[in-house]
Amino acid sequence: MMDATTARSGRPGHGLILVLNCGSSSIKFAVFDPSATPLPRQALWNGKVQGIGGADPDFGETGVAPFSIELDTAHPYRAALRLIRDRVSRRLDGRHVGTVAHRIVHGGSKYSMPVRLDANVLADLKGYIPLAPLHQPFALEAVEILLREQPDLPQMACFDTAFHHTLPQVEKILPLPYAAWERGLRRYGFHGLSYEYMAVALPERHGDAACGRTVVAHLGSGASLCAMQGLKSVATTMGFSALDGLMMGTRTGALDPGAVLYLMEVEKLSLEQVGRVLYHESGLLGVSGISAEPRVIVGHENDAGETGERARLALALYVRRIVREIGALVAVLGGLDMLVFTAGVGEHNAFIRERICAALGFLGIALDTDANARHAAKISSDHSQVIVAVEPTNEEWIAASHALSCLDREKAR
Repeated sequence: MMDATTARSGRPGHGLILVLNCGSSSIKFAVFDPSATPLPRQALWNGKVQGIGGADPDFGETGVAPFSIELDTAHPYRAALRLIRDRVSRRLDGRHVGTVAHRIVHGGSKYSMPVRLDANVLADLKGYIPLAPLHQPFALEAVEILLREQPDLPQMACFDTAFHHTLPQVEKILPLPYAAWERGLRRYGFHGLSYEYMAVALPERHGDAACGRTVVAHLGSGASLCAMQGLKSVATTMGFSALDGLMMGTRTGALDPGAVLYLMEVEKLSLEQVGRVLYHESGLLGVSGISAEPRVIVGHENDAGETGERARLALALYVRRIVREIGALVAVLGGLDMLVFTAGVGEHNAFIRERICAALGFLGIALDTDANARHAAKISSDHSQVIVAVEPTNEEWIAASHALSCLDREKAR
């Protein structure tokens, strides 16, 4: 299906760019055409397989409504990747995929730039699996399959941790014995491809205002905040692992380590059981007992009894944790010029934005209710002292751009 021969159209030696974003139960993909300069931000088409490993997986792509699929129960992830490759092949129309760009969640302290994937890099990245168990092993499985089946196809790793290499040491170091820092235990930061896109898109839309003291809220199934100054990361909430910082859909966010010790020492949970609780059974789902999705939980806030009480508590805690962490980042920045919402919850849940901003009114934030309901690009009122914005993220375009730059550098050597 995919090879590294000269494209019939596009930059010489390049074909289409396939971006893969692999999670524990889903694979998102997007296909970009590098024939235009600059690289178009709109993918030719995209799609995803979701529910991998579950009872009812489905597939959807541009122009095709999601439909149920069957995956090999012994190797569902491998089957999902094969399905995506087959579906992409059907739409190539004489073109070919010349490179694959992978979103890799963790690059550790070694990888601060996109890199071409080979067996040695793959071995390095496997060492970071314990730090990002929901994403790293599945992305690397896709890399390994393609290295084995199509060794001549260039694959590029684009790291979520890379954008945060500008963090000062005081933000990276953990309050453990210094030897832990020397061994690589530190705060790395995540969702970097999303924040990198914000660093491109926000000044285009809002001018110099975006270059000041900005907090970006990447709120999705995973969630974090990034404090940016001069469009560079200076502080972030998700540090050493994907459990840090904000309360998320099924993850705890920052948690008193004593609670983990209690679960293991007193309640006698095994390491595996604790991992399941922290990653899969907590957050919005764990507190509400209803769903990991705010838009589902909000429909039960007025329910009678425990159901309504837990729904209200889950959303109140979710908002409180975001507000508290925004406050901490504002203190680090010494003030706030812009607050930006992005990712699935941030872009599409007006009531979450409204509740967060209401709690931050002491900063001089005032919303335009109608603009917020429309998910407008600017949702603050004219008399707000802080610009509040909604900016759709585009991690796939960032990854494709990095892959293209890597290929251009290789050709220039």
